[in-house]
Amino acid sequence: MKRIASFEVDHNKLEPGLYISRVDGDVISYDVRFLKPNNGTYLDYDGIHTLEHLLATYIRNTKYANDIVYVGPMGCRTGFYILTRDHVTKTEFISLLQDTIKFVKDYEGEIPGVSAIECGNYLEHNLEKAKVYAKDYDRVLQNWTEQKLNY
Repeated sequence: MKRIASFEVDHNKLEPGLYISRVDGDVISYDVRFLKPNNGTYLDYDGIHTLEHLLATYIRNTKYANDIVYVGPMGCRTGFYILTRDHVTKTEFISLLQDTIKFVKDYEGEIPGVSAIECGNYLEHNLEKAKVYAKDYDRVLQNWTEQKLNY
């Protein structure tokens, strides 16, 4: 079988940041990397799950809502993939993600979509962990530019 693009990236050299993973037609896949891969530290399931709910809810409530294709965690638990239509410029996406992370790190209240009806694992959430992850990632994104989007 053909190797997929994400397996072509040297994960031993990858640092926390924001990268373009691939472009498929009008869809841009962003690698939203919270942690250095293979470093022994990973996002805990309950924190990453809450982070997913907050990221997806916030992003899908902005003016870019119709251009967001997917928001979801990486299986390796070092970050997320966020897919957008190319109507969202790279600079707009960086700004959107910065705003989203600030929203999460300051969030107070009920976690959106956290009932048995709305979520397939509604008991595994941790708002405090999600906020810590967002606070740490906020520092990573502070001066991020389009020039830094390449692996």
